[in-house]
Amino acid sequence: MIIQDAIEVLKIEADAILKLIDRIDGNFTKMVEMIYNSDGRVIIGGIGKSGIIGQKIVATLNSTGSRSIFLHPVEAMHGDLGIVCKNDIFLALSNSGETDEINILVPAIKEIGCPVIAFTGNIESSLAKSSDIVIDVSVDKEACPLGLAPTASTTAVLAMGDALAVALINKKKFKSSDFKKIHPGGLLGQRLSSKVTEIMLPEDSVPWVSNNSSFQEAIEIMNRFELGVTLILDSEKNLKGIITDGDIRRLVAEKKVLDSLSTEDVMTKGPLTVASNMPVYDALNIMEQHQITVLPVINKRGQVKGIIHLHDILGKGAFKFNG
Repeated sequence: MIIQDAIEVLKIEADAILKLIDRIDGNFTKMVEMIYNSDGRVIIGGIGKSGIIGQKIVATLNSTGSRSIFLHPVEAMHGDLGIVCKNDIFLALSNSGETDEINILVPAIKEIGCPVIAFTGNIESSLAKSSDIVIDVSVDKEACPLGLAPTASTTAVLAMGDALAVALINKKKFKSSDFKKIHPGGLLGQRLSSKVTEIMLPEDSVPWVSNNSSFQEAIEIMNRFELGVTLILDSEKNLKGIITDGDIRRLVAEKKVLDSLSTEDVMTKGPLTVASNMPVYDALNIMEQHQITVLPVINKRGQVKGIIHLHDILGKGAFKFNG
């Protein structure tokens, strides 16, 4: 019974998020454009559970390059309204759209000159009617069996907030190097501030075969190291090419006879590489730009000195410097 209850909650909340897809329309585009073109901040207000969700959206926006602050509607009416400027944008969160504290605050916000965006589950509500842009985040029902505790409705608002943040990331062309600048602390900040040599897998941990090896040998090495790649090296350990698990999947899809292939038939010649003294955030940018997860690390002579995997950058389990 307990497991079934949990499964039902997840189904209801997942369904609530999926139904938001059909509501991503011109209003969502207007919202993103408005925030992107604004010189001010996104000021988010909500009461109760909506307020807690609002604080999380603020944190996500700030961490991805969109300046944002949380404004408690009650405190706003007792002096905190002073933080609002006319070039800011107010994002009001209210499932019912009839939250008194929000609806009392909105006219004061508009008098300052701020446009108002509403995330609401009632597009006919007082809040919706007084807002410049309305984003429908309504849900069919709450996951709470009593229909009282905000569950699916707060999940929907949170998901829409994430959609807004990601749309702004892409609109602003926010890069991992930008992320690094505002995340100097923590494990991710530590990784991104490092040099490739500090987190790469060293030479003796690199999966490789010689350029005269069979394709079967390359697959066996790839399977043994579980990094999804095998490097192809010559006798001087100069990098000649790379074979990835994606290459193998494509060959299988094309119904190629694998036993008849050599490593040189399959490998990508002249693959992308990085130097050991390159900043990790530059390596991550290369991975993002080319949609790859592994980069060989070479010296000035083209010899392989290590390999860096996306997991080593973003983290998979405990993080340790290899030096």
